[in-house]
Amino acid sequence: MSGGPALTSSIPVLRIFDYPRARAFWTERLGFRVIEEGGDPPRFGIFARDRAEVFLNGWDGPDPDPGEGWRAYFHTDDVEALAASFIAAGVTLANGPETMTYGVREIEVLDPDGNRLCFGQVLQTTPT
Repeated sequence: MSGGPALTSSIPVLRIFDYPRARAFWTERLGFRVIEEGGDPPRFGIFARDRAEVFLNGWDGPDPDPGEGWRAYFHTDDVEALAASFIAAGVTLANGPETMTYGVREIEVLDPDGNRLCFGQVLQTTPT
């Protein structure tokens, strides 16, 4: 499948059980900074250090089905072409393509073990 749309990075999605504790560990001990958080109070966060990112997901609960919640997130430069290439290869999309409120167009697929993988393209915004 080489020569198709590029995957430009991957991000692990870690399940956590105590968001404030996990946030403190990643920021105070590992030196990551908060990029974005979701929920009120927050239960999901995007953290970065240098060029590395991690998603901390506390929305799944204590024992989620592997098909619930992302297990990995991949950035791509062309999500529509990637979706088409997956479909041509016999992959059924679990979701998408869908433009999300946070400015990313995403698709989701399930691997043979039911792990949910998300592929997203950051949409370019026009300066106002």
